[in-house]
This record gives sequence, C-alpha cells and structure tokens, in this order.
Amino acid sequence: MNEWQSIAPYANEPLTDFQSEENRMAMEAAIARTKTILGASIPLRIGAEKIFTDLMTKSVNPGNLDEVVGYVSKADLEHAEQAMQAALFAFESWKKTPVVERASYLFRAARLMRERKHEFSALMVLEAGKNYAEADADAAEAIDFLEYYAREMIRLSQINETMPLVQIQGERNKFSYIPLGVGVVIPPWNFPLAICAGMTSAAVVAGNTVVLKPASPTPVIAYKFAKLMEEVGLPDGVINYLPGSGSEIGDYLVTHPKTRFISFTGSKEVGLRINKLAAEVAPGQIWMKRLIAEMGGKDGIVVDETADLDAAAQAIVTSAFGFQGQKCSAGSRALIVEDVYDEVVAKVTELTRRLAVGMPERNCPIGPVIDESSYRRILNYIEIGRGEGTLAVGGRIAGGNGYYIQPTVFVDVEGGARIMQEEIFGPILAIAKAKDWREAIRLYNDTEFGLTGSFFSTDVDRIEEAAETMHCGNLYMNRKCTGAFVGAHPFGGFNMSGTDSKAGGHDYLLLFTQAKAISFKTG
Repeated sequence: MNEWQSIAPYANEPLTDFQSEENRMAMEAAIARTKTILGASIPLRIGAEKIFTDLMTKSVNPGNLDEVVGYVSKADLEHAEQAMQAALFAFESWKKTPVVERASYLFRAARLMRERKHEFSALMVLEAGKNYAEADADAAEAIDFLEYYAREMIRLSQINETMPLVQIQGERNKFSYIPLGVGVVIPPWNFPLAICAGMTSAAVVAGNTVVLKPASPTPVIAYKFAKLMEEVGLPDGVINYLPGSGSEIGDYLVTHPKTRFISFTGSKEVGLRINKLAAEVAPGQIWMKRLIAEMGGKDGIVVDETADLDAAAQAIVTSAFGFQGQKCSAGSRALIVEDVYDEVVAKVTELTRRLAVGMPERNCPIGPVIDESSYRRILNYIEIGRGEGTLAVGGRIAGGNGYYIQPTVFVDVEGGARIMQEEIFGPILAIAKAKDWREAIRLYNDTEFGLTGSFFSTDVDRIEEAAETMHCGNLYMNRKCTGAFVGAHPFGGFNMSGTDSKAGGHDYLLLFTQAKAISFKTG
C-alpha cells in the first residue's frame, strides 16, 4: 500500500484552542525556546550548497525592535544565476519522479509540521507580529496546503481512470498533466508560512523546480520551511532558497529566459510590474511565461436592515482588524443601510475600543504592523482619513517598542474617498451609509479590486441577488470575509486582485502543469 493510501480522508488541520491553559502554556514554552536561538546567521540554499554571504540583512521583531530574529544572507545576481542553473539541473530528474513519490515528500513535511506546529507558530509570533491564534491558523493552513496539494496531484495523475478521453476505433488515447519547468516563487510576508508553503509545494508536487525568493520582512520563517523540506529528503535543487532584493534578483529571475512561470502573492503595484516584465520575450526564450498572481483587495461587508446586527458588527471588527488588517482579505470597508447605520456604527465602535494593543508574545489582540515603511504609510492614511470622514475611534500611535497603531474607524465616508478605494493593509476601517441594500452592493462593487466580500441579511431573495451581483472571487454570507479554508474556500479574486488562481482549489495545480494528449494507433 502506498503511503498516501494509508492516510485518512482529507480534513482541515484543527485550530488550537488557546482558552485552554495547557495549550496556552505550550505556546508560551515554544516562544521561550525560540527566543533562545534568535539571531542566528541564515545562509542561501542553492542546490546542495549552503552559502553565507558577506552582505546580510537583519530580520527584526516588529513588536520589539531591540530583538533580532536572524541575520539573513543576501543574494546577488551571480547567486541568482547559480540558483537558476541548480533548478534547471534538478528539473531533469525531478520531472521524471513518479507523482506518488513527489507527493510523499509533502505528506512527510505535513506530518512533521503538525508535530512541531507551536514551534513554527512561535517564530511567526516573533518575526511577523502575529498573536497566538493568527500564527496557529497560519501554521494549520500550511499543513492543509501540503496535504491537499499532495492528494490533488495524485488525483490528477489518475485522470485517465477517473475522466477517460473519448476512444476512437483503431486508437488508444491518453491524457496527462506534465510539469512546466523552473519557476520563481515570490510569497508575501503576511502569511509567511502558509502561503510560502502553499505556493512552493504546489509547484514542486506538479514536477517543477523553483527558486524561492522569500519576502524581505519574514525570511527566517521561509528558511525554516525550506529546511523542513530538506529534512524530509527533497532532492537538492528542487527548492532553492534565495533571499535578496526584489529590484535586483527578483527582476533578474522574472526576466530570465529559462524562467517558465512566476508565482507571486503581494501588492497590485508589484504584481503589475512582474506582469509587464514577464511579458517581454528575452533572447533565447521559447515560451510565454505563465504568471500566477494574487494581488490584494479592498474588501467589504454589506449589512442590510434585516441582518443580525450583533453578528454583523463582530464580523466587521474581526475582518478589519485581524492581524492588524494586514490581510489581502481584510474587510477594510463596511457598507451599511441607513435604517441601521447608527446602531451598527455604535456596536463596531464599542467593539473596536475593547481591542487591546500590545506585544504578540503576550497574545494581545492587536500587535504591531510589519515594518517602518508600513507604519509610516498607515499613519499617512490616517491623516488622509481625517479629511475624508469622521474619526470614531483610534487614529493614534499606540505605546510599545514596536510599530504599534491603534485600530482606527472612520465613519460617514463617501464611496470615492481614498480610504474607501485604496488598499491600506493596516488597521483602518472606513464605513459608508447607503440608502438601501442595493445601493450598498453598488458601493461595494465600486472598486478596482474583487477579492473577498460579505453580505449580512436574513432575506433569502436578497441573499440570492447578492450572490449574483457582488463581484468578487470569495463571497461569504452572514460571516466574516477573512478566514478561507483550504479545500472549502478556493481563494483568489477578480480584476486587480489578480489572476483568480484559486489557491486551495481543485484547479490550482493545473496552473503549474501543461496538458499533453497522446494517441496510439492500434489497428
């Protein structure tokens, strides 16, 4: 029996209940252990080589600026070319590796990550500024991606049995999904384990090799994932860990003639730049590069007068301020019908006032934003918001030796305001009043993005119409607009939210493959 066949049917990794004293103490112990090994030097990983460079970047705890998480080697163009060559060399054997064997590495990595989940979460608390629940959910999602993509690749390899081609007399017809080649994987810092693991594992289980360029604010957790894949025996060169400058090595790899695909999650601006660079055909390039991009959102929650207003207010606050609003799915807008506007605003304001700001390692609900540039940008948006709406709560710097900002709510904001239109990626919520639920949906749709949204109502007919007319890739009814689960909520959006690649869905792995049909003459 193959290893994968002995595993129980797929189910999402359960989240940890930190109301339990035992679980809370286990996390505290993991954080304490992790703090004893902070400040280590992190090498590049190219093929079988670990390379320490003279030029290093410093990863700092955003919640305690005196604490260095790690010193990370910084790659240059020579290293980028070396990584590309290592990936090209490894691809020649990796593409021939049977699918079940490729999947087995992901299953083993998922099992080890599950055993060490608090260890991975603790590092995210310290490097990314996540509280316990946010870090735990990130680690759980990483496990889900590993398990799910392993199973999905096995399913795709059995396509001739499950979805056979039409057979013509005198022929035998086969269909298969084969790998693309070498890809560049550029994950974000806000889900530094889950999305990094998901993007990378999807590419490699499909038979590709990758150059992994981690996000600059969170390279240490990405290295911990790369080390895990090394530990489970993944062949050298399948994943090449290459931290460095996006404008230097990132551009070099995106424009390289041997790059077959780019898998990117990040801002709209960077995604559009990558799209433009990838569209140019370099000398010696014999294919159109494929771009898989998730580029953010300006997500919102619509509330009508029939809704459960307490549930709606809680969902608005959770969606807006979970992980300090640093999610592409964050509900940074609320569109509320005028009949219940004042009541919902009062509830949202009160819930926001209760949110304590402080160090993630102490499990405060609101922690720091990721770095100084984000901190300054968000504070600038607060000043913009003062001129575009009425400040209801927050609006100030919070105390602490880190990048702390109070969760902030602006009300009576017009639909065309900048804080209603631009992705802020921070703890700012803008609330607008609509004359009725259809106008609220129109305000919701009035954006260049289309990632997530929520509609709160108890009217079945309205819910059905909202399902058709709210234009986004992930729409939720009567729940928050964050928290997509692998397999249950394939994730990706419309318009400037990216290529609607649907991570954690049945068709995601197809983006890392090319389909090949073969016909054999039999008579």
